[in-house]
Amino acid sequence: MLEQCITNVRAAVPLVHNITNYVTVNDVANILLACGGSPIMSDEPEDVSDITSICGGLNINIGTLNQHSIEAMFVAGRRANELGHPVLLDPVGAGASALRTNTAVKLMEELKLDAIRGNVSEIKTLALGSGTTKGVDADAADAVTDGNLDAMVRFAKDFAAKAGVIVAITGAIDLVADGNTCYVIRNGRPEMGRITGTGCQLSGMMTAFLVANPDNKLEAAAAAVCAMGLAGETGWSHMRPEDGNSTYRNRIIDAISHMDADTLREGAKYEVR
Repeated sequence: MLEQCITNVRAAVPLVHNITNYVTVNDVANILLACGGSPIMSDEPEDVSDITSICGGLNINIGTLNQHSIEAMFVAGRRANELGHPVLLDPVGAGASALRTNTAVKLMEELKLDAIRGNVSEIKTLALGSGTTKGVDADAADAVTDGNLDAMVRFAKDFAAKAGVIVAITGAIDLVADGNTCYVIRNGRPEMGRITGTGCQLSGMMTAFLVANPDNKLEAAAAAVCAMGLAGETGWSHMRPEDGNSTYRNRIIDAISHMDADTLREGAKYEVR
């Protein structure tokens, strides 16, 4: 089932509206093109309603907030809801500041979200009103491990059920859940955490997968997470001694551009709980 999701993305070429942060905007655009989607970036409040109207889905990323972009998020989100477009929230750094936390919570309360994708600290902040972050990175104390996996699967399902969304918690072990089912995914490389923007890229790509797979959104979200982790593994396998972070970032994008259903079927590492 998961492998069909990437085939559907390439067939549909979904147009995704991204209100994302200026640190990673170029990489988000490139990963969307690599997976078979098409990106539009716009965060001007007077522009976003029209832009969202011509797109299939909306990716909201709060990584570099300002009052202008916050207004745009709500305008675009309401329009996407009116049109029945999938909306994904990436609550970057929720818990690190009041503005980030309050904005993410308000977006959850006022918009119909299809998915929330973040690290475990960000998701705990939204679910529990607590949790710690290290800048925009997860705190080590919050990590999903084999030792706490059962509890974290329950947490992911409970939050998904309460919020009415698909929850994707990404880290060393990834969890993608709705209220009934959780995919436990073990693709990826620890070196991916040394590159700015792999999470932002995944949020953009996940939105494209949601748009192209409207009847299987949980599987689509899980497929996107598997694909990104697998790309990290493939990209790392092609690294040479003289290569570094910049090359690795590009190799991940290259791996996505070459990925197909067979690659994902053979390389995805997950269990369903």
